[in-house]
Order: sequence, then structure tokens, then C-alpha cells
Amino acid sequence: MSTRTFLLPDLGEGLTEAELVTWLVAVGDEIRVDQPVAEVETAKSLVEVPSPFAGTVAQLHGEAGQTLDVGRPLISVAAAGAGTTSVESAAVGSAPAPGRSDPDGEAYRQEEKAGSGNVLIGYGTPGGHAVARRTRRPRTAAAGPGAAPVSSAPPVPVLAIVPDIPAEAPRCISPLVRKLARENGVRLADLTGSGANGLILRSDVEAALSGAGSSEKAEPAAAPATPGIQASPAGSDPRTGLAVASRTPVKGLRKTVAANLTASRASIPEATVWVDVDATALLELRADLKRRHPDNTPGLMAFLARFVLAGLAKFPELNARFDPASEDADGGASITAYDGVNLGFAAQTDRGLVVPSIRRADTMNARGLDAEIRRLTASARDGKATPAELTSGTFTLNNYGVFGVDGSAAIINYPESAILGIGRIIDKPWVVDGELAVRKMTELTLVFDHRICDGGTAGGFLRYVADAIENPGSVLADL
Repeated sequence: MSTRTFLLPDLGEGLTEAELVTWLVAVGDEIRVDQPVAEVETAKSLVEVPSPFAGTVAQLHGEAGQTLDVGRPLISVAAAGAGTTSVESAAVGSAPAPGRSDPDGEAYRQEEKAGSGNVLIGYGTPGGHAVARRTRRPRTAAAGPGAAPVSSAPPVPVLAIVPDIPAEAPRCISPLVRKLARENGVRLADLTGSGANGLILRSDVEAALSGAGSSEKAEPAAAPATPGIQASPAGSDPRTGLAVASRTPVKGLRKTVAANLTASRASIPEATVWVDVDATALLELRADLKRRHPDNTPGLMAFLARFVLAGLAKFPELNARFDPASEDADGGASITAYDGVNLGFAAQTDRGLVVPSIRRADTMNARGLDAEIRRLTASARDGKATPAELTSGTFTLNNYGVFGVDGSAAIINYPESAILGIGRIIDKPWVVDGELAVRKMTELTLVFDHRICDGGTAGGFLRYVADAIENPGSVLADL
């Protein structure tokens, strides 16, 4: 009976490490192909990692709370019986024999080079991990029965890890691709793989979803919130003389957010404009729709998103990216404009603030936007939003009014070029037709990269959105 070791894969966007949150199996358990075996937290999301092997769990390589490098062993599985498909062990320290090719692996590598950001299960990231890393102590003493410490040996070279699938089954060697298909109701048997020898790639599944006209996923089960990491008191702080109550490592999502915000403030010369807006007419319009269509009226955020998208159609400079260096003939800076809008919106979760984005939001009406806002918010709060959903925005909408504040000079979601903030809507005195009245007022704040446009463009966009809120009927022709 052979034992195969599954290495922690790159779960998206070139990530190099993940924190092991909890084991979903124990040594001695019988598992099947695609069964989730561990829950890990990357810098961008909480992910269940499925096994590419069927058999008996022989060893768990790590403890809950430990940070594992991509390409390190995660779980070892003993093959079950003689009928199991023969595969090459990920733990065998051998490279392909001279002259021998690996078409499956090469096909997948080429696809990832094209931009999907995920590395083939079992390969690790290109170039290995030659740079020494500081080993972190695990936060917990054990990970369950049979848990073993992470090996200190460097990642071993591996060939392709082929899952336990019958020879006549569709050729798909990535558990994450099969999981994507399963969650979206796509039958692999119905797909023709575009990879070598008919290998089914992530792009094939995504093409099938696009062709079906829907990317809706089944609502994932809620994932447990990851508690903060707090160490025991450790001495006193030399600057203040106060005792140190705790130290919280900056890692995972918080580490990514910190790096993103630092890059934004360090590299973007931002400017801010704002305006007070009378939202009475919009609230009355939505209330009227709610009375007539109680079960099918978009939320206020969806209407605001629709107005923003109409504004970006008139002022597309704000839906762009400034590139300090490019491949132009002179090698100088350039501004990248997009054909379409991926509208990001800030969502507060137990793990921190994330910004999921609605892909091609410019093609949707208010009802479509409302459905996507609800789906992505639930997915983000459950920790199930994909790296692509959290990193593909081109413009961000931030409703900080839900926190009871009126305004905020927000930080641009790097590498985007603008963010529009919406404050709380409250009753305020306002002059209407020369007379004082009580109106539903809010404040819009636009922070923009001054390199991509001047104040006239930013002011024009902000005024357009404000006018749409104050007189929704005036923008019907643009929607």
C-alpha cells in the first residue's frame, strides 16, 4: 500500500503561505477525492482545501494555528486497495527522468502564466522557496489525533499529482477546478478540455459558466470566524513604561490590508472633493417601489451603485489605473483604461474590511446589482469570497454611513484610482425653493488619484452622482 503526500497548493494570486485554521479529518479516517480535509486562512479568504486522493489519512503535517508555506506537505494519504489509480508520490524526492515530459503539468503551468494566478496542486510556486523563512511557533498544542509537526526539510521536487479518478472520467487534475465546477452545477463530462490531451482547465469551467449566462454559486455554509491572536503579557513597553497586555501578529487579511493601504498612501497623490446631497427624492422613489413590489425592490446601495456606473460612463478617467512604468516605446508612465467596470464595495467582516467586486457591473440593472451585492456580501462574511472576487475591482463604493458617520477621507483601494464614500442619511434643515425644509441629507466624498484627472473631471463625476440622487428621473436615459 503506497502513501502519497499532498503539498499545500497556491490557493490563488501567487500566495506563498496560509494559516492552518482547523483539520476537518483525523489520522485513520477514510476520505474520498475532493473531500475537504483542512480549513486554511490565506491573506485573502478562508478556504477549505480538498484532497486529490482517496484512501486512509496517514499523517497530518501541521497543527491548528500554524503558518505553512506553499509547497510544504499538508496531508499524507495511504492508497486504498489494488484498484487505486497508480500515481507518483509527492513525497518522493525525484525529478522527471531525462527526456521525460510532463504534459499535464506543463499545460497547467502555461494556463497559470496566462493569468489565472493559481498553481497546479502539488507543484508549489515557481522557483521553490529558496529564501530562508523565519519559523513561527504554533499557537496551539495539538491539531487532533495523529497530528505531526511540519517537516523542516525543504519542499521536494514532484511530478504530477493525479487524483483518483477512473480512466474514462473527464480529465481534470485540479481539485480546485473540480470544486469550482461542482459548486456551480457544471458537469465535467459535458466539457471539452483545452489543455494537453483534453485536460480540463479552470478557464474551461469559467467559459462554461460564462456561456450559461450565470456565475451564481450555491450559498456556502458559514465558516467559523477566526479569533484574534493574543499572546500573554510580555514585559513592559520601553517607550511608555506601561506593561504590555498583548501582542497580535499582523498576518493573513490584516497583513494584506496593511500592505495595500501603505502602497496607496505612499504612491498615490490623492485629492478629495465632497458635496452635501438631498436624498429625499430617492428615498421616496424606493419607498414607492417597495409598496408596489415588496419582494422585488433593490436596496438603496444598488441604486447608488447604478448612479455611480452611469457617472463612470460619462467620466471614464476615474475607472482607470496609473502605471508609473510601462512597456511603451519610451518606457514612461501610462494610464490604463478599462473596457467595463468591476465595481468594488467595502464590506465589514469578522476578519476585517474586504472589498469584493461585481464583475462587469456596468452591464447590470439595479436588480442585478442588488443580487450580486447580497451574494458577495454573504460570501465575504462567510470567508468564502475568492481571491479574484476580492482583487479585481476597478472603482470602489464605500457606504460608511452604516457606521453612523457623515464623512471620511478614505484611502484609495490600490491600484485603483478613486473611491466614492457615502455618509449616513439623516434629517437636516435644507433650503428648497427658497424656503427652509427638513430633508433627508447625506454627504458624498470622492477621493481620486490626481495623476489621472484634474478637479474638473472629479467634480463633474461627483456632481453627476449627486444630481442623480436628488432627481432620480433625470438619469433614466443613462441607465
